Amino acid sequence: MPLKFSILDQSPVISGQTPAQAVQATLELARHAERLGYHRYWLAEHHAIAALADPCPEVLLARLGAETQRLRIGSGGVLLPYYSPFKVAEVFRMLEALYPGRMDLGLGRAPGGDARTAHAVAGGQFPTADDFPQRVWELVGHLDGTLPEDHPHKRVRLQPGGDTAPQVWLLGSSDYSGALAARLGLRFAFAHFINPKGGDAVTRAYQERFQSSAREKSPAAIVCVFVICAADDAEAERLAASIDLRRLHMALNLDTPVPTLEEAARHPYKEEERRYVLGQRDRAVIGGPEKCRRELTALAGRYGAGEVMALTITGDYPSRLRSYELLASAFGLA
Repeated sequence: MPLKFSILDQSPVISGQTPAQAVQATLELARHAERLGYHRYWLAEHHAIAALADPCPEVLLARLGAETQRLRIGSGGVLLPYYSPFKVAEVFRMLEALYPGRMDLGLGRAPGGDARTAHAVAGGQFPTADDFPQRVWELVGHLDGTLPEDHPHKRVRLQPGGDTAPQVWLLGSSDYSGALAARLGLRFAFAHFINPKGGDAVTRAYQERFQSSAREKSPAAIVCVFVICAADDAEAERLAASIDLRRLHMALNLDTPVPTLEEAARHPYKEEERRYVLGQRDRAVIGGPEKCRRELTALAGRYGAGEVMALTITGDYPSRLRSYELLASAFGLA
């Protein structure tokens, strides 16, 4: 089977642009992605981060579905420790009713921000992931009507009903979510763009230990990787300067928008800073179409994944869109 290709969009805010412009760029990219032949399009949840504009993917998904016709759309992901499993199930049941057969519910367990922000999002509490397996189990039980008879919420009606249900994906950058997805019989996506070490072993262990469920008879895996594809390797390296500086800002706890290429070119790197950003390159595939095709094919093979999800951020929206165009062409998507 040919590889499927999908997109993870964090709605990046480029320096000099506004968060509202970042949201509009997400809508434009989604429309373009459908024309290019991408399989699915996920939105990430982040809170109080200057460089990322989307704290509520479920709201933006309602608009995204109306902007597209074929593309699977979903969350990558909803940060479940903050929320009631029943309420999340209601929201995604509504989205499924709007766009049947196209909705993905990706679930994460990280807080998605600093402790002060997490405290605010959780209504004055500090969320914990200790009960994450229970929350996932309850959420799936609400969606599918499979809670046991003695569960206190068994008789609560989930609306709106329907003949189809969202796909449920567990997202992870360690072995925790992979093991949980295998045990619950759910789909699994590994964030190589966060942790480039050991994800192949985690994903293969998920596939080997997968227990079939009413939802899934066999395992399904995605590897999500940062990608910059340009006309040639040199141009891709030039575009990578913005994300290099963005990663340095993150390491230094600087809450800034994504730097433009001009801002990145002006940064006077110290030797240790240069070593740091180059050390982060294992998260990414950066190059011309042939290099990207070769390295992404190899990466998917290592993971045993049938789908690659590309996250692309550059110092301007047109070059980001162009990267996805070249990647689609390299793999003959359209």
